Amino acid sequence: MPKLPRPGPLSRPAKPGERTNGANGGNGGGPAEVAKEAGTDVVGWVDERTGGSGFLTECSTERSPRATNWFYTLGSATLFAFVFQALTGVFLAMYYTPSPTQAYGSITHLTNDVWLGEFVRGMHVWGASVMIIAIFLHMARVFFFGAYKYPRELNWVIGVVLLILTLIMGLTGYLLPFDQRSYWATEVASNITGTGPIVGPYLADFLRGGPEIGATTLSRFYSIHMLLVPGLIIALIGAHLYLVVKLGTTAPPWLRGQRPKSLRKEEVG
Repeated sequence: MPKLPRPGPLSRPAKPGERTNGANGGNGGGPAEVAKEAGTDVVGWVDERTGGSGFLTECSTERSPRATNWFYTLGSATLFAFVFQALTGVFLAMYYTPSPTQAYGSITHLTNDVWLGEFVRGMHVWGASVMIIAIFLHMARVFFFGAYKYPRELNWVIGVVLLILTLIMGLTGYLLPFDQRSYWATEVASNITGTGPIVGPYLADFLRGGPEIGATTLSRFYSIHMLLVPGLIIALIGAHLYLVVKLGTTAPPWLRGQRPKSLRKEEVG
């Protein structure tokens, strides 16, 4: 499929001493002209040293296949949900205390006393469900549309890993309020993990930090939820988007199954 013509390169900043104001006899214009072109110069300066305009140009000129529909927005919806979870999670972390004796109290204080605390916490809680539903729907769309086939197998594997990491985010975040419901739900999840073959018992003990849930468990779940898993998700999302731009978007299966008119045989009456 032909691509749209690419725009020209970004303007590069003038070298030191080339741009002067009108008082010094230069042709760069007055202070107003210098201020007007400052934004373009900064963008050009960054692009000259990073070469990022090539990737951005590829993103902006990539054409979507015919018959693209709302199913193709599920990946963007999942990305939006993750960004929203990160922003609300930073706000919640400012008031949360990862301690068995203070975790529930900090959550109660956040919900009842902090301005918009209950709203932000509710958005974070429900946003987790939205992200899990969105990524499941996105993976289902990729599977049923056959977008996991050559040459996009690696992107499919990355998507599966992102799905697993999203579920881990939900599990580790569920314990953080450290109330009765989250405690016993985590106890059930750790017992199920312990029934896995060979590495199951060791993995369960590692997550709990011992034979039972306690202060070490809460600290580990908090660090996994706030540091380890988000970092992995951000890195894999970057690789995922890079491959999407590089390999393009697949057309729906009902479109790929149609033969071009030039190759169809004319029916003889």
